[in-house]
Amino acid sequence: MVVESRLLKNMGKVKDYFTSPDLMPLFLEADTYKLLQLFPDDCIDCIITSPPYWGHRAYANGGIGLEENWEDYITKLLLIFVEVKRILKPSGSFWLNIGDTYQNKSLIGIPWRIALQMTDQQGWIIRNSVVWNKVKGAPDNAKDKLRNVYEPFFHFVKTARYFYDVDAIRTKPRQSKVVNGSVVSATGVSGVRYRRQIELSTALNDSERINALKALDEVLEEVRAGKTSDFRMIIRGQQRTTHSDSEKVSGRARELAEKGFYFLKYHPNGSKPSDVWDILPEDTQRRKSHFAPYPEDLCKIPILATCPKSGIVLDPFMGTGTTSLVAYHLQRKSIGIDISGDYINIAYERCGLTND
Repeated sequence: MVVESRLLKNMGKVKDYFTSPDLMPLFLEADTYKLLQLFPDDCIDCIITSPPYWGHRAYANGGIGLEENWEDYITKLLLIFVEVKRILKPSGSFWLNIGDTYQNKSLIGIPWRIALQMTDQQGWIIRNSVVWNKVKGAPDNAKDKLRNVYEPFFHFVKTARYFYDVDAIRTKPRQSKVVNGSVVSATGVSGVRYRRQIELSTALNDSERINALKALDEVLEEVRAGKTSDFRMIIRGQQRTTHSDSEKVSGRARELAEKGFYFLKYHPNGSKPSDVWDILPEDTQRRKSHFAPYPEDLCKIPILATCPKSGIVLDPFMGTGTTSLVAYHLQRKSIGIDISGDYINIAYERCGLTND
């Protein structure tokens, strides 16, 4: 009865938080699975989490990760992810960071076992499998394998149409300039080399050469006007196709065959991030109290790209509150759940709050 009363009290806080304008994070001490079952359908915009890894550490107050075998660990997580999918809005995103484990000298493959069961059994869509490269990584004394320095970070969605603000995560592009009256792109492309290749080409007929020169002038004018920050030109007989030479599988190859050229244009607002993120693990998050905090930088791109400014971020395994801290800095509301009251107290302190 005491547990049920606490769950209902926590849900009361959640419902009040949904309608509150307060951006301060809401932290809840609870069993994640039991509490998520009380959440209404389609109520959360973005979920980011890193559950305790199986067999790595004994976390405060027990919980996920202490199962006798990895099969039970995966089963428990999948039950939770059913609830995660239910409470996620159709426009929402779920970002999952999870590490792997060795057993009897063999890498188990836990992250991908979970991801594939989520897609095959629960109907999730994987939009990206990001490689979190820890850059330095921890020492590894094993003499018969390579050092492990990365973890996967999956981006799941529940529908094919979802919120994604790609412009919020673009890197600032370098600027083009005008030299002696000629426009030069950020990387030094002036069009002189491409023009010469077109004029001397034996792979283009007269009509194709005229069209290619005209198109090159138009792209250079786009660079001058700031509509394109940079570009590459692929000319038949000069450059290799960037994807495939087969016209059956590559639209670029078809374009090259039909026109004799095509352009790769770079967005004027900058390039979007790749699926490999070089992020150092943080050593500043009270490692005496919590041994596996993930870095703040791991949360920034997911929140900026997949949580609207008016949305709510949820971390069902919040630990010391990294997800909520970043959400707060980025002016988003957030909810964190953890089974450990000690971790929640640390999270309150990190966010400059008090646990009343």
